[in-house]
Amino acid sequence: MITSPDLTSGPATKSPPLVGVDPPRIVPRRHVGRWLTATVALLLFAMALNSVVRNESFQWNVVGRYFTTSAVLDGLLLSLWLTAAVMVLGFLFGTVLAVMRLSANPGLRTLSWGYVWIFRSTPLLVQLLFWFNIGALYPTLGLGVPFGPQLLTVKTVNLLGPTLTAVIGLTLHETAYAAEVVRGGILSVDAGQTEAAQALGLSRIRTLRRVVVPQAMRSIVPTAGNMLIGTLKGTSIVSVLAVHDLLYSVQLIYNQTYQVIPLLMVATLWYIAVTTVLGAGQFYVERYYARGNSRTLPPTPLQRLRGQLAAVRLRLSAATAADARQAIDARPTVGGDR
Repeated sequence: MITSPDLTSGPATKSPPLVGVDPPRIVPRRHVGRWLTATVALLLFAMALNSVVRNESFQWNVVGRYFTTSAVLDGLLLSLWLTAAVMVLGFLFGTVLAVMRLSANPGLRTLSWGYVWIFRSTPLLVQLLFWFNIGALYPTLGLGVPFGPQLLTVKTVNLLGPTLTAVIGLTLHETAYAAEVVRGGILSVDAGQTEAAQALGLSRIRTLRRVVVPQAMRSIVPTAGNMLIGTLKGTSIVSVLAVHDLLYSVQLIYNQTYQVIPLLMVATLWYIAVTTVLGAGQFYVERYYARGNSRTLPPTPLQRLRGQLAAVRLRLSAATAADARQAIDARPTVGGDR
């Protein structure tokens, strides 16, 4: 017979463990509302997906036929080339403007602020149309002696074609936004980092390149990733200039076949595929620059999947061990109790 210790007198003694009594089983809390909400959301998503897949008006056979045609792929390559060129040039010039904005020179600060103010205040389509019609303002461009003879002249119409006009317009527009992104990233770095670098004798340019910018990348990369995806989709606006990007190539096809919806779905699927790849790349770039900020890096999707599989295997092993233990306990003893 097991008795509890006397709590009224003397020091408390440790009670012996209960023999043959299983410890209480911990039951996790049941989140009924969470599962109900997830079920309703998945049901609505399945209904929407079913309405798209089984809708014959989308003409999925036509989508598959034109998805990898040479005209569509050429337009896709041009869109990717425009995106890469605009992002590289935009952030290159934007970094210069950001440094000018943060400099102690009032003239440079004013010029940088004025550029950002003008190009952020003007719609992108207006800028593209303006540069496309720049020949009305400057019919010829020349190189020569100031207030003297011109050594070289060229007509603007022959110099600025639709593709070059698109690159110039998109780059100037992107530079204004990139300048603010870079400036915000530089301001996010603690001022003590710059003071410590100056105390070590580093120059201002070396401090900016080796100390400030690497730490500012943690704040720059997420916004720059959004700008990259936005620029990729924004290149579709150059179709108004007859630039053979992805959207314009699709428009040329459905103007001949009158299959508007399936051809627009071709462009949509390509944009979704490319933005998905860019989003995955942004995740790994953010993870790379988070190394010096956090002790534990966020798990990659593959690591997260491995962890979930390991948790499932652990649960299955625990359930199998519990079933085996119950089977052993339920087995009758030979010879009876003694």
